[in-house]
Amino acid sequence: MNLLLTGLLAISVLSGNLLQEGPKHQISIYFGGGSYYISENQRIAIAEFLQKIPHVEQFNITIHSHTDNIGGVEFNDWLSKMRSRSALEELLLNNIRKEMIEIKDFGLHNPVYDNSTWEGKLKNRRVDIFLWPMAL
Repeated sequence: MNLLLTGLLAISVLSGNLLQEGPKHQISIYFGGGSYYISENQRIAIAEFLQKIPHVEQFNITIHSHTDNIGGVEFNDWLSKMRSRSALEELLLNNIRKEMIEIKDFGLHNPVYDNSTWEGKLKNRRVDIFLWPMAL
């Protein structure tokens, strides 16, 4: 797995047959607390990530949106939806067809990192975009 960390954007690219049942490519976008804004640097990185994937139209894409546990459930559900909407808009601006994309908003549920630490909260403020090869 190759990992590139640029500001608040981390790009993880999974390649080869290491994860035969998992996604082949992944990009994670990290947000500030309470924010769903994607910066210009992140927009450029997303575009470059997508341009490097040969035959991107042969992938199904899932957007998984997460938040930390600051604020109530209702607020974090809303924020999660706004983050996934921002990611969706970026994909559409990069000529990804909407019918290729599925969205899963987790809000503060299903955290990957420990929300009892500041570092965990920072890592849970993200959207993961997974590219899965289409079954032929």
